[in-house]
Amino acid sequence: MTLLPETARQIDARVAQAQADGHVPSLVLGVVRDGTLAHLALAGEHPRPDVDLQYRLGSISKTMTATLIMQLRDAGRLALDDPLERHLPGTGVGALTLRQLLAHASGMQREPEGDWWERAAGVDLTTLLAGVTPDKIAYPPHATYHYSNLAYGLLGGVLERLTGTPWADLLGERILTPLGLRRTTYAATEPFARGYVVHPWHDTLREEPRTDTGAMAPAGQLWSTIEDLGRWAAFLADPDPSVLAAETLTEMCSPVVISDQESWTHGHGLGLELFREGDRVYVGHGGSMPGYVASLAVHRPSRTAVVGFANSYGFRTGYLGGLSRQLLTLVLDAEPAPVTAWRPAAAPPPAELAELTGRWWWMGTTIEVYVDAAGDLHAGPVGTPNLFVAEGTDRWRGRAGGQDGEILTVRRDEQGRAVALDIATFVYSRTPDQEP
Repeated sequence: MTLLPETARQIDARVAQAQADGHVPSLVLGVVRDGTLAHLALAGEHPRPDVDLQYRLGSISKTMTATLIMQLRDAGRLALDDPLERHLPGTGVGALTLRQLLAHASGMQREPEGDWWERAAGVDLTTLLAGVTPDKIAYPPHATYHYSNLAYGLLGGVLERLTGTPWADLLGERILTPLGLRRTTYAATEPFARGYVVHPWHDTLREEPRTDTGAMAPAGQLWSTIEDLGRWAAFLADPDPSVLAAETLTEMCSPVVISDQESWTHGHGLGLELFREGDRVYVGHGGSMPGYVASLAVHRPSRTAVVGFANSYGFRTGYLGGLSRQLLTLVLDAEPAPVTAWRPAAAPPPAELAELTGRWWWMGTTIEVYVDAAGDLHAGPVGTPNLFVAEGTDRWRGRAGGQDGEILTVRRDEQGRAVALDIATFVYSRTPDQEP
C-alpha cells in the first residue's frame, strides 16, 4: 500500500527540513502500513541513505530483549514477578522483580559502574554483576519512572543463565531468523552509515567509536536497516504467533508506569514505550548510541508505523522520536483506514440466541444485545456494546469492552424462556417495569 501523493509530499518536505535544520549527515524515515514499507523519505548525503544501509538501533534493542523474556514467560520458564535473585543469585539487588526491570519501575540507576558504557568496550556478565550493589537502587520500586540501561543488562543475564545461550545467539534463533531480519546484526555489517558528532561552530564531522558493549548489549547493541526496522514495527502491530502470542504483545503494551503524572502522555509497558498523541496511543521506543539516533512508533489498531534513523548524536533522540510521531499522526489523519463494508449474515442465529437479542433493562438503564456472524454476543449500552464469548450453556465470558473478563448468564423460566440476563451480578429484565 503506497501513500497518496500529497501525504508523501508533506512527509518528504518535513524530513528534508529536519535534516537541514538539524545539520544531520544522513536521515531516513519509513512509513509502514499493513506490514509493508509504504513510503521512504531520505535526506542527506553522508552517506545517502537507502533501505539496506545499517544504522545503530541503540535502545530499540530493548524491545527485542523484552520479547525474549516474554517468550520464556509464555513457555513457563520464568514468571514476571520472580525476584532477580531466583535467576541471577548474588547480586545486591536480588529483591527486584523482572516486571519492575522490564518497565523501568525498579528504581535501578541508569548506568553501570565504570566508564560510560556507550563509548567504552563493555565487560563480561560476571564483571557486570560484581558491580551491582544495593546502592544501585536510586528509588524504591514503583515509586517513580526511572529509565535504566543497567536493568536491561541484568535481563540479558537472566536470559543467558536460564537458556545457557548467549543473548546474541538467542536473539538470532528466536527473533531475527524467524522474522527474516537478515540485516539486523550484533556488529556493524557493510554497508553501514558511520556515526558522527557535528561540531557546533564549524559543521565538521567527528566519527564516533563503534564499541562492543559486552554484557550491556541487551540494552542497546544492535544494528539494523530501515527495511528491517519496518518489519519489526509490523511485528509489533500484528505479531507472528510462532514468535509471540498476540495477547502477550498486548500485555507488553499495557502501562506499568507513567512518567508524567500531570499530562499522562508518556509511560512504559513491558519493554515498550507508550506515547499518547491526542486520542491515540502509540507504542515503540527511541534509541541512541554515539553517532546515532533511532525511532520506532507504532499505531497498533491501524497497523501503521513510522521508523527512522539519523547518524548524528546531536540530532537528539527525542527530536527524531517526536518527528516520527508527528509523521505517524499526519498519515493517520490524512489517510484513515478504509471503512469495512457491511455484509448481511448468511443465516439467522439459533433460536436460543435470537431470543436474547434486543433491549434489556436494569434500574431504568438499557442495554442492547445482538449476535454477530461468529455467534458471539454483544451486550452493552446502546452504541457501545461489549463482546461476550460462549463458555457453556447460557454462560458467556466478556472479552472486550467494559465487561471484559466478567460473566453473563441467562436466567430462564420453567418453560425455558430467557427472562433475565445476569451480567456480573447486575440483573437485566425484558421491560423497565419488570423485577428480575
